[in-house]
Amino acid sequence: MTRLFFFALLLALASLPAAAQPAADYDLILRGGTIYDGRGGPPFVADLALNADTIAALGDLRGATGREEIDVAGLAVAPGFINVLSWATESLIEDGRSQGDVRQGVTLEVFGEGWSMGPLNAAMKKEMKADQNDIQFEIGWTTLGEYLEFLERKGVSTNVASFVGATTVRIHELGYANRPPTEEELARMQALVRQAMEEGALGVGSSLIYAPAFYAGTDELIALTRAAGEYSGMYISHMRSEGNRLLESVDELIEIAREADVPAEIYHLKAAGRENWDKLDAVIDRVEAARAEGLAITADMYTYTAGATGLDAAMPPWVQEGGFEAWRQRLADPALRPRVAEEMRTPTDDWENLLLAAGPEKTILVSFRQDSLRYLIGKTLAEVAAMRRTSPEEAAMDLVIDDSSRVGTVYFLMSEDNVRRQIALPWVSFGSDAGSMAPEGVFLNTGQHPRAYGNFARLLGKYVRDENVIPLEEAVRRLTTLPAANLKIKQRGALTPGFFADVVAFDPATIQDHATFAAPHQYATGVHHVFVNGTAVLRDGAHTGATPGRVVRGPGWEGWKMED
Repeated sequence: MTRLFFFALLLALASLPAAAQPAADYDLILRGGTIYDGRGGPPFVADLALNADTIAALGDLRGATGREEIDVAGLAVAPGFINVLSWATESLIEDGRSQGDVRQGVTLEVFGEGWSMGPLNAAMKKEMKADQNDIQFEIGWTTLGEYLEFLERKGVSTNVASFVGATTVRIHELGYANRPPTEEELARMQALVRQAMEEGALGVGSSLIYAPAFYAGTDELIALTRAAGEYSGMYISHMRSEGNRLLESVDELIEIAREADVPAEIYHLKAAGRENWDKLDAVIDRVEAARAEGLAITADMYTYTAGATGLDAAMPPWVQEGGFEAWRQRLADPALRPRVAEEMRTPTDDWENLLLAAGPEKTILVSFRQDSLRYLIGKTLAEVAAMRRTSPEEAAMDLVIDDSSRVGTVYFLMSEDNVRRQIALPWVSFGSDAGSMAPEGVFLNTGQHPRAYGNFARLLGKYVRDENVIPLEEAVRRLTTLPAANLKIKQRGALTPGFFADVVAFDPATIQDHATFAAPHQYATGVHHVFVNGTAVLRDGAHTGATPGRVVRGPGWEGWKMED
């Protein structure tokens, strides 16, 4: 063989097309991770292979090759976590990366606690536009399904799903009136629920301590839930009371489930207010009796002793009738203010008063609309009242008036012992009850509850690793297959070949929340890799910028008929 021929042969071999080379068996293989498949069984070491958006294989894949391979030895590999109660409805419009949640392993955000982003009418769109503050956006959708599709088109890193809000359909037909719907109005409300279910809603969500949801009777909620039940939807509720009438509110939720013949879930389970902490035993007894009866009753929670909402949760519902401007005008009326203040400081079972349950010293102001008031962020209501030389009740009223908003507020309400007991309940899953954001841009203009950055990492670090409240495999089950089954979500929530490739790899020894009430804008750490529909959104702890999230639809979606 001449030297010239030899070099010509080498050149020819080097120029062979890629198709002539051995093809990889899979797009990606995660090698040697400790598998927590979501079902609650003991973990095991194995390889996990992905093809496109799907889990392709799980097991000993030493004989296989991946187009890309990642060594995850020593890391826990689990299904992506489901945030059962997310308020990222607007934060994802501002920043679709969902960094606060992605960095904790969340791959699905579920919206719809009473209020949903559709269905809207012209008046509701006008009001939503007027209420916008730091996050500004055009409202180019009308129905709930159109909103979810808008997010998918815009680009989000997590999957998204939603309940249809009982409050939303009530406002759509009745506005902010304190009265029951007429037969015709109720029929239209039910039709709106049915439309949302056909678009993929998971069921009906309510939040009954707030006006105008407070005005809805049990029969109205049963009627709306029955409409969702026609499509195998469920009922989920921030109950009428989490404090003085907690037990009666659990009874109402169970009654709605029984009468509408649907599953039901308690949003952010808690016994609020020191005088109510000992009611948790009776709550558990009621739920477990209903479950023994055959009713599918579950709950979710966040892993903190404080809740977060607004100063509307400190004021009687009658003063809020008619919407925000009517509320604001009443608070400014010298003839009405003494009555409002007296009701705010008087114990009652007639409405949920979070200020009375927490006390002004344990009520922290965290967000304002007006720049001129943001110097008060992080102060307690008691401190602001002292600064203004007035009572906490008068200070609260003045802040709502001055800020033209409900004023974001953190209330310390719960017992740490009860938090641990709830985590140990096998029918409890987890939701942040917060947006998903980043410590940058407009998000820094307001304070936050630390659950926005730490809810899931806090579970896995503080309560699983450090305090051994539940084993890691049980925690993963409650973050994945339990909520997926409760929500009737198909092909997600488990590491099963053929399921969508929503996967998280984290270090159980180091996963940790860092957000605090004093400094909430801090990412959790310890999550190394997150994949959503097979695409990496977090690699080696850094966000990739990818936005592969999709709309996840419930059991009533008409598209299932074509896919099944």
